[in-house]
Amino acid sequence: MITSQKADLILYNANVFTLDPKKPRAELVAVKGERIIQVGHNDKLGDLEGQKTQKIECQGKTLVPGFNDAHCHILAFASSLLSVDCSPSAICSITDIKAQIRKQARELPKGTWLRATGYNEFYLAEKRHPNRDDLDQAAPHHPVKLVHRSLHACVLNSVALSLIGISRESPEPPGGMIGRDLHSGEPNGLLFEMSSYIDKMIPSLSREEFEKGVRLANKECLSHGITSLQDATAHNGLGEWHTLKGLREKGLLVPRLSVMMGTQSLGELQHNGFSPRYGDDGVRLGALKIVLSEARGFLHPCQDELEEITLQAHRAGYQLALHAVEEGTLEAAAGALEHALELIPRRNHRHRIEHCSVCPPPLLKRLKDVRALVVTQPSFIYYSGERYLKTVPEGQRRWLYRISSFLKNGLMPAAGSDSPVVPINPLFGIYAAVTRRTESGEALLSQEQVSPADALRMYTHAAAYASFDEGVKGSIKVGKLADFALLSADPTQVSPEEIMGVRVEMTIVAGRIAWQA
Repeated sequence: MITSQKADLILYNANVFTLDPKKPRAELVAVKGERIIQVGHNDKLGDLEGQKTQKIECQGKTLVPGFNDAHCHILAFASSLLSVDCSPSAICSITDIKAQIRKQARELPKGTWLRATGYNEFYLAEKRHPNRDDLDQAAPHHPVKLVHRSLHACVLNSVALSLIGISRESPEPPGGMIGRDLHSGEPNGLLFEMSSYIDKMIPSLSREEFEKGVRLANKECLSHGITSLQDATAHNGLGEWHTLKGLREKGLLVPRLSVMMGTQSLGELQHNGFSPRYGDDGVRLGALKIVLSEARGFLHPCQDELEEITLQAHRAGYQLALHAVEEGTLEAAAGALEHALELIPRRNHRHRIEHCSVCPPPLLKRLKDVRALVVTQPSFIYYSGERYLKTVPEGQRRWLYRISSFLKNGLMPAAGSDSPVVPINPLFGIYAAVTRRTESGEALLSQEQVSPADALRMYTHAAAYASFDEGVKGSIKVGKLADFALLSADPTQVSPEEIMGVRVEMTIVAGRIAWQA
């Protein structure tokens, strides 16, 4: 494309991996305002350079579209950065957890809520969940909430259980489960699928604490080249929408946002004029999310209710994101989409399956037939693969995170971190998708490996497609938003083992340097 415009920003002498099939490689990218005006060779530099043009000599380093995390929980991530770190990289045992909580309790006034996060019972020396007694020993005078790495379980101590009103007489909540002593029936502190209920009962972080966490999360995202986030928090409503929009308008959160909301918000959205994809390139309404659970051994919501909820949102023209992990929930999700599309056919619906962890061939075909998209988490292979190899039955393990099969069957797999479940770095996810190696180096379904280019596409173009944004982001192309990550090496050219060693040198959002090493 010929342009007489002078650029505001020119990146040149770069190895530009565009993700645009019509022009896959380039050396120079020029930007005017927030948009790309030229993608070409270094010899265009003189034509585009003006007196006020900022030039970045990339020294042959690799420029890619900014990474797009297609499934994360940004406010939970921000909160986790202020919590006691109980992740496998920080602790090895329940004894360690108690020591860390005890240390934090000494620094807080009695009665203050103490938050801890990231434990995974599989990697603890005791090979069990902590319980209320463990937390009581560490902090008898503080209410404590310890969140599981998955975000689908947490542990409360006795003070916290009392404040929230959970006792032996408490009934099991819809879709959730209260862990109990087998003999007395007393809650043991372990709660499943109850975080949204508990969070409503716990005092919020102070404004100062909250903004500190958001600043830390923002820096973490930008330092890993992430220029777009798709928040997949099921209990989001208009309150969270306004919070996230305000954070971006203040510059506290620089990456662009696609915000999912729970289907329970459908009436509120329609009443307040939120049509599908409401918003702008900075903050936009994403899919409506439904969480399918079998926490107590049966489907929640039940199939009839699920089909009605799905049909209602589909009829209103919204995109759906169905959280389905195990085979039973995935079968229910496929059935709900089949029901909706049979009654109201809609070709370009782009309804999403979030996670799609165990997907045997019959379900793969059903998802293909309804033209579902899959948003998966390759980093889980690296961070949780050892647990999968030891605990997932062989009959299910052979269908686990079938990324190559998703790709071959046209399910347009996009990738996210599910942060704070695992670290947010996309390059770790790319490494895992390419190698199928766990943190301990073991292989998990090597036949499901994908190429580095396909893995990179999952975090860029495919992620943009999953939120209907491929027209403005996901590739380096004239007219698109100037969101880039400059990498120390080309992940498609180095050996698979070297991908995790690739570093982000600079992150550019809307034509401006947002972060640099």
